[in-house]
Amino acid sequence: MSPAPTEAVRGLEAALGPVPPGSAAAEVAGALLDLLTGGAMRPGDRLPGERILADRLGVGRSAVREGLAALQVLGVVEIRVGSGSYLRSTTSELLPRSLTWGLLVGAESTEHLLEVRSGLERQAAVQAAASPREVDLLELDAHLDEQRRSRDDVEAFVTADMRFHRTVARMAGNPVLEDLLSTSRALLRVWAERYVKRATDFEATVAEHAAVAAAIRAGDQARAGEAMETHMRTASARLRTDPGGAAGAEAPDPGPPDAGSAGS
Repeated sequence: MSPAPTEAVRGLEAALGPVPPGSAAAEVAGALLDLLTGGAMRPGDRLPGERILADRLGVGRSAVREGLAALQVLGVVEIRVGSGSYLRSTTSELLPRSLTWGLLVGAESTEHLLEVRSGLERQAAVQAAASPREVDLLELDAHLDEQRRSRDDVEAFVTADMRFHRTVARMAGNPVLEDLLSTSRALLRVWAERYVKRATDFEATVAEHAAVAAAIRAGDQARAGEAMETHMRTASARLRTDPGGAAGAEAPDPGPPDAGSAGS
């Protein structure tokens, strides 16, 4: 059974108001972060449920789930399946995150993050091709096979996609590069599942990943970098042009999820 809301949480519910039209998940996350930095809630307090947040903020539950997912990536909240979302950090820990929030949301900031990630992914592919190990190459193949099997399961497909890139980053042998890529991918994943919708998206992604893997296996650093650059260019273009993506309108609400669900 979920714990009863505290007085602070009831106050939070009362303080919530509609977010600007069309801003969806980013504004949801920003509105919640602003309220959570007010100091009324303590670490461990449970946030209002999805339905209440959606009603108070005037958005669909899918936007609430994505906003909470972004806050989970930042370490602000903890999402417990079947229970709800809980405040993790103290106010002093939340304030620096609120100052950097502008780097993480919104169309312009997402564009900048895409550019940074693209350059990092290219460098990782180049370094991965320098001295590939068979065990790592087999892992890349396994992630590709999982993507081929997951055309009817967007979440599984995106998970395999992320694992492919994570393996390439690990193969680069640079822990700092790996950490930077992990952070950028985690932030972008809030929107990743929304732009992989059409059969052509699945096919293109698999083909592009296969080209990267083939170049790395051949030890061809120039070709690996070019293949990854091509993949990043087309993948980023899909996110930029999708009207349901980070800068567009909210996707249709898929209906009531399990309590505590917040997307990927």
